[in-house]
Amino acid sequence: MRILFVTSNRIGDAVLSTGLLDHLIRTYPDCRITIACGPVAEGVFARMPNRERTIVMEKRRFGLHWLPLWAASVGVYWDLVVDIRASGLSYLVPTRARAVMRKRLGHKTAQLASLLSLSPPPSPVAWVADEDRAVAARLLPPGPPIVALGPTANWDGKVWPVERFATLFQALSAGPLQGARAAILAGPGEQERALAAPLLALLPDATDLTEHLSLPQAVACLQRAALFVGNDSGLMHLAASAGTPTLGLFGPTPAAEYAPSGRRTAVAISPTARMADLTVEAALRAATFLLE
Repeated sequence: MRILFVTSNRIGDAVLSTGLLDHLIRTYPDCRITIACGPVAEGVFARMPNRERTIVMEKRRFGLHWLPLWAASVGVYWDLVVDIRASGLSYLVPTRARAVMRKRLGHKTAQLASLLSLSPPPSPVAWVADEDRAVAARLLPPGPPIVALGPTANWDGKVWPVERFATLFQALSAGPLQGARAAILAGPGEQERALAAPLLALLPDATDLTEHLSLPQAVACLQRAALFVGNDSGLMHLAASAGTPTLGLFGPTPAAEYAPSGRRTAVAISPTARMADLTVEAALRAATFLLE
């Protein structure tokens, strides 16, 4: 069985789509899956079983990035096309069946699950290899518990003040996670590292994981953490998919739709749309409840 899976350019939405892929792999263990995604999200699928190929779509003006994907896929008679981008491409390639995203209410995982009429929605998953775990073990050797911090986001309105990240970590280290170590992560690119730099300055003993990690290596590092605390971002969804206890911090974006999805997740929500109005005390209460 050959499946074309058209997923997101963004890490967070790509991670949320992994639950569907995991369902397909379990249902059709001999399937061969071609992934179409943006360059930033490519690493989400690097270790995915049954992956035959990844087609990376570089953004172009006037939607011209769809043409290379069409050229690469039109010559195959697919058994199933799954398109979470709701693109016209799904109707321009030969296939026995297609499932195309339609906007619905509810959490993103429920919206995605509706494509294949799945209930309850499958949880996102993360795929890593032994070499990724070896890198993580070198960067984060055994010792006191690790609090992973994700102080970045794709726009400033979603960013919690870095001083509060530092204060929250210190409270966790003095309380429910006695003697904890901090590890600071960021998404790919110089802008993300620049956003993380002030927190690294406030926590000079923290492990800097903001550079040169592939996404599977980042997942392996997150799996070694006792807790992840971060803004609504791709890293937050990556942490939840890794099975790490994950606290998402929300202000202007709707937690009802974008909260982290997994077995051990929680949210702390600003009483207004401003992240500056989310207090350390509220985040600490949510983190303590999650750890308990």
